[in-house]
Amino acid sequence: MNSKTIANGILRAVAIMVGAVLICWFFYKIQSVLAYLAIAAVLALLGRPIVRFLRNRLRFPNTLAVVVTMLFMLAIFAGILALFIPLIAEQSKNLSLLDMEALKNDLNRLYLQTLEYFGASTRSVNDMINESKIEENVLKGLDLKFIPNFINSFVNVLSNFSIGLFSVLFISFFFLKDSKLMQNGILTFVPNDKESNLVKSIDKINNLLSRYFAGILLQLFILFVIYTISLLIVGVENAIVIAFLCALFNIIPYIGPIIGGVTMVLLTMTTFIDADFSSVILPKAMYVLIGLTVGQLIDNFFSQPFIFSTSVKSHPLEIFLVIIIAGLLFGVVGMVVAVPGYTAIKVILKEFLAENAFVKKLTKNL
Repeated sequence: MNSKTIANGILRAVAIMVGAVLICWFFYKIQSVLAYLAIAAVLALLGRPIVRFLRNRLRFPNTLAVVVTMLFMLAIFAGILALFIPLIAEQSKNLSLLDMEALKNDLNRLYLQTLEYFGASTRSVNDMINESKIEENVLKGLDLKFIPNFINSFVNVLSNFSIGLFSVLFISFFFLKDSKLMQNGILTFVPNDKESNLVKSIDKINNLLSRYFAGILLQLFILFVIYTISLLIVGVENAIVIAFLCALFNIIPYIGPIIGGVTMVLLTMTTFIDADFSSVILPKAMYVLIGLTVGQLIDNFFSQPFIFSTSVKSHPLEIFLVIIIAGLLFGVVGMVVAVPGYTAIKVILKEFLAENAFVKKLTKNL
C-alpha cells in the first residue's frame, strides 16, 4: 500500500465525515419540516381507511374522497378545540390564573384543609421542613409568575401554529391523494436492485402502523369513556373535556397516565374548592381516583396487550424495554415515537436481513 492510496483513503474518510456532519446539520435546520412530514404521514395513515371506504364502497372519485376525509378530520379537530374553551374559562375562574394572590390563597387553603383532615399541625410540618433546611412556608417559595409568562408565550406560539397547521394539511392532502408519493420520493435514493424490498417494507409498515394508530385511538376512547363516567358521577363540571384531556396524556407511555391522573384529581379538587374538605373534596377525589385505577387496569391488561400483539406484532415486555430505552435516549418525544420507529426498523430488517439468525428470531411474528 503506497502513500497515494493511504492519502486517498484518508481524504475519503474525511469527506464521509464532513458529509455526515452536513447532513445532520441540514436535518437539524429543517426539523420543523420533518415534524410536519411526520404528522402528515400519521394523519394520512389514519385517513387512508376512510378514503378507501368512500372510494370503494360509495364510489367517490379519489380527489372527492380525499377532500371529504380532510373535512371530516378538520371537523373533529375543530370540535375538540371548541370543547376546551369552556374548560379554560371555568378553570381560569376556579384557579384564578390571572390573580396570583388568589391562586396562592386557594392552594394554601387546600393545604391547610389537608393538614387538618390528617390531624397534622402546621407547626409539626414547619419543624420537619426546617430540619430538612427547606423554607418555612412550602408555598412561600412557589413562584407563580411563570403562568402569565407562559400564556404570553403560548399566544406567540399560536401565531406560528396556523402556518404549521396549513403545512400539515397541505402535505396530508397529497399523501392521501397519492398514496405512493412518499414511497416514490424515498425510492429516488435507493439502488434499483433494492427497490422491490423497500416497496414491500413500506407497504408492511403502512399496514402495521395503520392498525397501531387505530388501536391507539381505541385505547384513548376506552379511557375517555371510563374517565367521563367517573367525573360525571362525582358531578365535576366540564367532565367530558377534562376526561378527554387526561385520556390524551396516555399517548405518552407510562409517564402520561401519571400526568393525566394527577391533572384529573387536581381539577376535581379545585372544582369544589369552596366545599368542606373532609366531607366533599376528599371523597370526590377518591371516587375519581378509583375511576382512574379502573381505567388503567383495563388499559394495562386489555388495551395495550391487544394493540401490541395484533397491530405491531410485538410482545408487551419487548415494547416496554424499547420505550424505556428510547425515553432515556431522547426523552418524552422518544417514548412517543418508540413503537412506530421500532416497528419500522423490524420490518426493514426482515426484508433486507432475512437470513440473519438474530433477525429471524426478532421478526418471527411479522
